[in-house]
Amino acid sequence: MSELPLLVTDLALILVVATFFSLLFKWLKQPVALGYIVAGIVISFFITKDHPEYKNIEIWSQIGIIFLLFGLGLEFSFKKLMKVGSTAIVATLFLVICMIGLGFLTGVFFGWLPMRSLFLGAMISMSSTMIISKVYDDLKLKNKSFASIVMGILILEDVVAVLLMVLLSTFAVSHRFEGADMLVSLAKLVMFLLFWIILGTYLIPTFLRKMKSLLNDETLLIFSLTLCLGMVILATKAGFSAALGAFIMGSILSETIDSERIEQLTLPIKNFFGAIFFVSVGMMVQVTTLNEHLLPVLIISLVVIFGQMTFATGGLLLAGQNLKTAISAGFSLSQIGEFSYIIGALGMALKVIPASLYQIIVTTSIITIFTTPYIIKLAPPITNFLERNLPVKWQYLLNKTTSGAHPVNQENLWKKLLTKITQITLIYYSICMVIVHFALRYANPLIQTVLPGIKGDLVIAVVTILIISPFMRALIIKKLRSVEFVTLWEENNSYRAPLVFTVLIRVIMCMGLIMYLLYNLFHTNIVIGGAIAIIAIILMTLSKNLKITSIAIEKRFRDNLDEKEKFRESKALMSKGFVDHAMERDLHLSEFTIEPHFLSIGKTLKEFNFRQIYGINIVRIVRGERKINIPNGNDYLYPYDRIVVLGTDRQMEMFQQRLDANKKKYDAQKQTQPPEVKIGQIQISEGSSLIGKTIRNSGIQTEYNCLVVGIERGEYSKQDPALDFEFMCDDIVWLVGEYDNIVKLNEI
Repeated sequence: MSELPLLVTDLALILVVATFFSLLFKWLKQPVALGYIVAGIVISFFITKDHPEYKNIEIWSQIGIIFLLFGLGLEFSFKKLMKVGSTAIVATLFLVICMIGLGFLTGVFFGWLPMRSLFLGAMISMSSTMIISKVYDDLKLKNKSFASIVMGILILEDVVAVLLMVLLSTFAVSHRFEGADMLVSLAKLVMFLLFWIILGTYLIPTFLRKMKSLLNDETLLIFSLTLCLGMVILATKAGFSAALGAFIMGSILSETIDSERIEQLTLPIKNFFGAIFFVSVGMMVQVTTLNEHLLPVLIISLVVIFGQMTFATGGLLLAGQNLKTAISAGFSLSQIGEFSYIIGALGMALKVIPASLYQIIVTTSIITIFTTPYIIKLAPPITNFLERNLPVKWQYLLNKTTSGAHPVNQENLWKKLLTKITQITLIYYSICMVIVHFALRYANPLIQTVLPGIKGDLVIAVVTILIISPFMRALIIKKLRSVEFVTLWEENNSYRAPLVFTVLIRVIMCMGLIMYLLYNLFHTNIVIGGAIAIIAIILMTLSKNLKITSIAIEKRFRDNLDEKEKFRESKALMSKGFVDHAMERDLHLSEFTIEPHFLSIGKTLKEFNFRQIYGINIVRIVRGERKINIPNGNDYLYPYDRIVVLGTDRQMEMFQQRLDANKKKYDAQKQTQPPEVKIGQIQISEGSSLIGKTIRNSGIQTEYNCLVVGIERGEYSKQDPALDFEFMCDDIVWLVGEYDNIVKLNEI
């Protein structure tokens, strides 16, 4: 009999232990991810780094990181990132920079090397999306106004974590903190991200639409995983991590109309491999040597908790939020999570941090995860204490927001124009640079095998310039007819020279790229290369066909990019403008589903008195595809109606408490199960009160709640007898009903 491979037996061990602890932590109402980490700690007693099985678990762990990051990417959205607003941006940058600095100083305090201290700062700067979402669900905080701010910060932290992984890899490999290396790595990362995000957005949604009839659940799952692993390979070939590639592809797919379906299909895979990853994280904790690191664990835990609380709250105050919102949101971020483990795993793979530091971080994570719910609950009493004791002048300063209208003037026009030109230049020039790089690095060697010498170079040069020409034309021409450009051009003659310069600098950039291509292929001098580049650019700008092509490419890209948002808006409960207008007045919208057990079912809104009891207003009822806007007092509520409610945090909390109370009553009633229905028989004996009575007037159905389904009389048998059938002595009556009722009938 052949033996099972160690890879399979190791997986079986992981799953057995992980299953037990996941059930245990579910029962304890703790995050399941924490249970997986504890499972890994238990496994570490049996499998250490010296065992050959440990290598297999590392392989499973690497696969786990890929699918975990792919799942996080599916939940991420670049459009959401662009809409998080200045509050989340300011707060996140302030928080991350301060925490990296604090972590670095903590490492220096312990006498660690600078690189190790830098990794420590990066690891403790990331909060846990998974844990915060779980705690918000448990504490019923998802409908609070500050929850959206926290989610915006977490979105930005994901992006910062990806950037940190790339920059830290550069530092670790070069062992130098040189600005040039950092800028080159950052530029390379930005170009890689922009190129694949733009190309993916241009191609993938179109493919999904055209193949919709062929993409059932099975084929869509395979297609999604193919894209994920394909991007993993491309990222590693480009010198980045596999985790980055998985995250990028997840982010691209998150903008498609099928993103939620893909997320549901890949969720079991993400959960499966994610569990293995968290188990492998727990295996890094060696309990036998933990006492050696007890002091660093305690100090770093305090640094994380108080540092995150302080800097997150300070960042939100700096961004213009009031004291209550800043404390409520800031106290939510007092833990470290998934990306901390991934950054730590990267440091270990690069051999710049020891296993002991990873163990310290994991243990710190466990402590901070356990303390998170209690710290969140501390926010209201601390807010009340500060509001009672802070001087009025300080309270006014802390609660003064930075929002307000600004007059539209020439300075703002310049700002808008330069911002848009910078975005366009960055996007289109990155595309052109990547295309030229691919042409020189991969396409030219391939063509040379078929057309060696100058013929092959000429083909590559012509084809590459033709491919990049729509993007170069857009880069040069875009915004020349915009409102900002025309207004500045006409209002002040002194602005014309700077405006021409914005065009000229883009022309020079395009010339430089064409000259770079020609030099690498033909070793042309500056004069000839510049002349060819100028001629090419003139032809690009004058070509009507190229203009049509450029507009068509941009339109398709925008349609694909906005497809999901337009679909959601068509299904949205309320318009974004209405939501923003409400939030300006300290109100917000929340959606509640009317469950079948809700006490108001069958009542009108007037009878239930939502506004008088809770102070909330129902602005819309969604019933299937039907939407009832501003319902009146005579409208009814039905099971599974979705109601959009407008109110303050306190009013929402009171309404949620009422829903929870109803659910508890319903659950208590469900625990008392009615007796089972059985089939039985009785025999009518002499002297029975049923003799001579019909089924209708016997009381069997009305008094005993039983059904007569058959009667046997001697050799005669009757199924489903009529209601006027009369009973006789010795009849055998077959009944369906509760057991106790059948027994009572048998007694008479």
